[in-house]
Amino acid sequence: MLKFIFDRKNCSFMRLWLAQLISQFGDRINQMALIGLIAERSPGSTMDLAKLLSFTIIPVFIVGPIAGVYVDRWDNRKTLFLCDIARGVLVMLIPMIFIFWESLIPIYIIIFLVFCFSRFYVPAKMSILPDLVEKEHLVMANSLITTTGMLAFVFGCAFGGFLVYWSGARGGFVVNAVTFFVSGLLVISIPRDFRLHFDRKELIQAGQEVLALERSVIRELKEGALYLIRNKGIRFVINLLFTLMAAAGAVYVVIIVFIQDCFESVTRDLGILAVFLGAGLFVGALAYGRWGKKIPWHKTIFYCLFAGGVMMILFVLMVRIYPQLIVAAVLAFLLGLMLGPIFIAANTIALLVSDENMRGKVFSSLEIIIHFAFLVAMLSSSLLSEYVDHSWILVGVGGVFTLLGLLGLVKYRKGLGIALS
Repeated sequence: MLKFIFDRKNCSFMRLWLAQLISQFGDRINQMALIGLIAERSPGSTMDLAKLLSFTIIPVFIVGPIAGVYVDRWDNRKTLFLCDIARGVLVMLIPMIFIFWESLIPIYIIIFLVFCFSRFYVPAKMSILPDLVEKEHLVMANSLITTTGMLAFVFGCAFGGFLVYWSGARGGFVVNAVTFFVSGLLVISIPRDFRLHFDRKELIQAGQEVLALERSVIRELKEGALYLIRNKGIRFVINLLFTLMAAAGAVYVVIIVFIQDCFESVTRDLGILAVFLGAGLFVGALAYGRWGKKIPWHKTIFYCLFAGGVMMILFVLMVRIYPQLIVAAVLAFLLGLMLGPIFIAANTIALLVSDENMRGKVFSSLEIIIHFAFLVAMLSSSLLSEYVDHSWILVGVGGVFTLLGLLGLVKYRKGLGIALS
């Protein structure tokens, strides 16, 4: 892989790879800074944290469905560069707003806008790949971006956790803004006739196409929704991912505050545990990719659900009774190890049971569904945590996982007739 990255023929890809690596690293720092911000303003408040984080998800519903359509009509380098610079400027405004405003409303607006630009950045990043590498190297390039993205998640959480612990949320936002600027400079340095301007005729033409594009997107979303409803295999994947993401949403904010309370730190220990959880997910995904075909897909999913539920319950009880970081880290790794294969198997099933000309619509619809599940569950569990102890909520989610795993093994003994090969 290193030989491929540093090959002189792939210098353009190397710059894109470095740009997205730095950008994703900064995203994790931003996440830790947001957590630190709420800890400074409203210590221990799950609802305030959920409200702030919801503005990172809402753009999925508003911008996500149309972002890919417009990105296909724009120059990808311009899109990537402008998204990075815009996000950097917006994030840099946050420490300045701290000085002048007590209200969080300006922060909500900025975070919403930052993640609106992110919805354009992701499809532009994937769309530009075929222009930077030869066709036979696309698989390698995609693999590198996915793998290093996971590493950026792990190390970004660790660095962000300690950075916010030492310098507060302000320092986290400043460093995050710098990562966006560096990423933008790397993108603009990619050769091949990059010019920072939009032709006036292109803008007029784009404006004229807006209504037609919106109608096209709405029509395609309706087609995708009907296809999801009628396809048995896809319905199974929807139910599975909806449940998983609802559980993740229910846990996400509550477990952050739970860890803060147990370890009496805002982001330091949280960042370390996120590293071990991410490492577990990474190893679990790799293990499934290596040996997954030897085990029926439905058994993999439901055994992992059962084991993941047990690990969640064990994690909560051990951290509550015996709050030692090394014990919690091992349990977080094992939890990630159990859950990692589920998402790989579910996405593989979605690919196998979808018609080739419907896959884009299927995954676009799935993304909206799972983010909706996550958002609703996150806000609901945050409200519930005002009245119910955090431990009980987390144990309850673990119990649901365990029960679903057992029920799934009984109900789907023969699977759905889908071979993962």
